[in-house]
Amino acid sequence: MKKLLALMFALALSVSMSSFAFAQATGGDKPADKKEEKKDKKEAKAKKAKKEKKDDMKKDETKK
Repeated sequence: MKKLLALMFALALSVSMSSFAFAQATGGDKPADKKEEKKDKKEAKAKKAKKEKKDDMKKDETKK
C-alpha cells in the first residue's frame, strides 16, 4: 500500500512539474508579441504626427 501511495505521489508530482514547465515555455512568446505591437503603435503614432505637421504647414502656406 505504501509503495502504491508513493508511486501515485511521484506520478502526481512529475505531472505537476511538467505542466508548470510547459506553461512557462508557452508564456515566453507573449512578450515578443507585446514588443512588436508596441513598436507598431509607435510607428503609427509617428506617421500620424508627421501627417499632422504636413497639414499644418499647408494651412500656414495658404494663409500667406
